[in-house]
Amino acid sequence: MLKLYGFSVSNYYNMVKLALLEKGLPFEEVPFYAGQTPEALAVSPRGKVPVLGVKQGFINETSVILEYIEQTQEGPSLLPADPYQRAQVLALCREIELYIELPARACFAEAFFGMPVPDAIKDKAKAELLLGVGSLGRHGKFAPYVAGESFTIADLYFMYSVNLACAVGEKLFGLDLLAQLPKAKALLERLHEMRNAKRVAADREAAMPAFMAMIAAKK
Repeated sequence: MLKLYGFSVSNYYNMVKLALLEKGLPFEEVPFYAGQTPEALAVSPRGKVPVLGVKQGFINETSVILEYIEQTQEGPSLLPADPYQRAQVLALCREIELYIELPARACFAEAFFGMPVPDAIKDKAKAELLLGVGSLGRHGKFAPYVAGESFTIADLYFMYSVNLACAVGEKLFGLDLLAQLPKAKALLERLHEMRNAKRVAADREAAMPAFMAMIAAKK
């Protein structure tokens, strides 16, 4: 059986978890926090989550895990068979990660944990977020899903990275990042109403108190 290492508050962990659920695959969740201990590094070369445990060993990096699942497991396809369409989905994933997730992540400490972030970093993040959302608006189809007619891994990145970026935009900058993209905003709400997405969200909420206590202990 596949084993998913990580914790339910991680957005990247939840991308993989929802992919497994949507494909109807059996898997075991193994609690695992990022770190640089020998135990963590034995599972993940960089000590990051998520990690997928398979018969041969461990697979790290979310994008690689998702492609591995797609290539080796049964269930509804989350990537198009056509090479061009597949490339469009993968490009959207990369754009969301690089141009929306990463700028937003630079501000997570202040937005979610009350730890101040320098104004210079916030100013840079704000500018990059606006550019990233503009790129998403030009490349995404939202007809009805991010990449077109089918639910793909681009929707996973959209669900679990753009939602956090929107929270950063609202909390720190008073911005509705999707104000000019009503179809995207409607899709984000609709995706989180999916049955399996609700299960992921419930598990995240249940894990949040312990996670916040761990963060507080590290301050």
